[in-house]
Parts: sequence; C-alpha cells; structure tokens
Amino acid sequence: MVGRANHRILLGFALLCAAALACAGATIVDATAEQAPAPIVAPSFPVASEARLAGDGKQTRFVLDLDKAIPFRAFALADPYRVVVDIPQVNFQLTAGTGAAGRGLIKAFRYGLVMPGGSRIVFDLTGPAKISNSYVLDAANGQPARLVLEFQEVDRTTFVQSLAAQSRPELRPAIADAAASAASTPEAKSSEPNPAESKPATTDPRPLIVIDPGHGGLDNGTQADGESEKNLVLAFGLALRDRIEMGGKYRVVMTRTDDTFIPLADRVKIARTQSAALFVSIHADSLPRREGDAQGATIYTLSDRATDAEAEKLADAENKADAIGGVNLTEEPTEVADILIDLAQRETRTFSNRFARLLAGEMKNTARMYKHPLKSAGFRVLKAPDVPSVLVELGYVSNKSDLEHLVSENWRSRTVGSMTQAIDAFFAKRLATAGPTN
Repeated sequence: MVGRANHRILLGFALLCAAALACAGATIVDATAEQAPAPIVAPSFPVASEARLAGDGKQTRFVLDLDKAIPFRAFALADPYRVVVDIPQVNFQLTAGTGAAGRGLIKAFRYGLVMPGGSRIVFDLTGPAKISNSYVLDAANGQPARLVLEFQEVDRTTFVQSLAAQSRPELRPAIADAAASAASTPEAKSSEPNPAESKPATTDPRPLIVIDPGHGGLDNGTQADGESEKNLVLAFGLALRDRIEMGGKYRVVMTRTDDTFIPLADRVKIARTQSAALFVSIHADSLPRREGDAQGATIYTLSDRATDAEAEKLADAENKADAIGGVNLTEEPTEVADILIDLAQRETRTFSNRFARLLAGEMKNTARMYKHPLKSAGFRVLKAPDVPSVLVELGYVSNKSDLEHLVSENWRSRTVGSMTQAIDAFFAKRLATAGPTN
C-alpha cells in the first residue's frame, strides 16, 4: 500500500512537472513569435461600391458610395463638354457597365487609375453644365460614405467663363499629396522606378527600347466578349519586355506596368527623355459590326498623310485617348509644336520604316498578318522626332479568331519571339552602320 501510494505521489509530481514544462515551452514560443517581424500589409485604398445618377436635363446628381470619406477636386473642359474629378486612388468595385448609360446632363462617365495614388472620374456632358454643389458625407446611420456632385445646366458663355486659370487638367494638390504619401510608405513602393521621372543610365551603352502598351486606367480601348484591349496589350507588353531583357542586349522601359492612364504626350516624353533607340506602341484594333470583318496584325509608322481611310480613322480614334482621360487638348505644350517642325527629320522616319519592314517579315512567320500589313498615319504617340517609332496592332479584337490568339499564351510567346528577332536584326544593322565606338 505504501509503495502504491508513493508511486501515485511520484506520478502526480511528474505530471505537474510536465505541465510546467509545457507552459514554459508555450511561453517561449509566444515570446519568439512576438519578436518576429510583422508581415508587410499592402496599402488599403478606399473602396467605391456603387455609383448612380438621378435628375433630369436641368439638374442631375451623381452619387458615389465609398467605405470612407475622401478629398476631391473638379474642373471642366470644353469641346466636348466634360467635367473631370480627381480623387485619391480608389479601388473601384462597381458593377460591370456602370457609367455606360447616362441620365439628364450626363451622357456617360468613366473612371480609373491615372497615376499611382490618384484616380479620376470623367463625365461626358450632353451640353454646357456646371457643378452647382458638391460635398462628401461621412458614413452614418448604416449608410456608407458618399461623394455627391450636383450638375446644373448653364449656357455656353457661362461655361466658358468657368474655365478659370486654376482649373487646369493636372492632378490637384490633394491628389498629388495622396500619391506622394502612398509612394513614401515601404509597402507601397514599386520595384520599378517611374520611367517618366528617372533619367537614362548613361553608363550603360546598351540601346534602350521603350514598350508602350496602349490605353490603360479609365481608357479601356476596344472591348469584346469580356476582354479589354488595355489588359490584352499590357500582358503582351510585359511578355515582350521579359523576353528582351532575357537576352541581355538591351535596356527596356515600359510606359506603364499596371492599369494606369498615361497621356499621349507623356508617352512620347518618356521615349525622348530616356534617349530611347526604339519606341514600340502595342494595340489591338477593332471594327464596328456594320463595317464587316477584318483580321490580322498591322504595323503603322508616322506620316502626315494616311495610307488609306481606315488608317486615318484609326489614328483619329487613338489620338482621342487624351480626351477620354480628361486632358485638355486645346492646351498643347510647346514641345508638340517643336515636334511637328522636327518631323522633317528624314533619318528617323527611315529607321522607323526599316524596323516596320523587318517586324512584318518576322511576324508573318508566327502571326496572321493583315492583307496590307504596312501602313502609316498621323498617330500622336509616334511623334518623337529623334526616336524611331512604330505602332503595332496585334489583331482585331472584333474578330473571333484574332481574339482567340490575343488571349492565348502560346500565341503570345511565339509572337513575342518574332518581335525580338526583328529587334535584333534592326539593331545589328544599325550598329554595323554606326561602326565601333571609341
């Protein structure tokens, strides 16, 4: 009996020790966990969940539901009549097709990212109108925060007089401050510098290629069967960049690496300030149903006179991208005037045409080409006078077969390969012509 009692005492003591050790171990694990670095959390942007219009042709109200209040600035543009609202970067979670149908004074509206940290809403007006009242409501009584804009009909004279000097199309201070704040946080920093602001690496002798995925942000480009041109050409542009960089022969800068709106003049400026040796703009064409069907890739170079009516129509459509983004096209920078004069430089056009021919020759081995694959027109994005530039329409989004290719990773890989070969051939001839450098 005594032995059994002693055994029970020893067993109880052992269990107590084991429990104590377990608690101590748990304490040590917890202490270690507390010392571990906190995980990096992505920046949380305000969420827009719903947008709606109410009113008539005299007064129209726009309401945007948000999960938190935000600052905003608005300005008007004429010819065509528009109102542009700049806000900090917002995660738009609106129902597909929101803004396509208008009401009252608003014909339609678009929204999207225009720069890291800044979003924009552009209202197309049915006629001259002004914002008579605007405010932001904080969340209360179970209702979300709201941005409210009230539009009122005015005559053209009143509208034009409202276009004051301070109402310029640059991002407003509140938006610029928000963008700067976002860029200053470690988790919001991008691994790539902004190509528009960084300077060319003068110590690297490799030629610089600028790849320009068209459209972006609130400019969707062509849309068909749930696919947007801006997304298709961005995926292609990123794949082309990766393939070029893999070879190690060239440096590459993208005009955009995400769903951001970049004005046409800024795309040209990136190529010029970076002293680019080649500029390649990527797009995907479309034809309205009433104009029949077309398919295949087309390569465009700059010309004052379009090769045909179709090329001229496409150039006109692409040149309206800034109007879609709310940029005031009546205030062209002086640089554009200089560009128009400098376009007389024949050498740049000669190099552009040479690359276009090489590109068409290589792409025909991997991609279906349009019946007349080499064309020219007055594309604004090709107007850098000292940078050989081409615009590549990969195919027609409006054509079922072309669209199947555009969404195919296999087709993309093969076509990217053919474009890389054309780039190699272009620079091999240029470098051989230039001769060795001292």
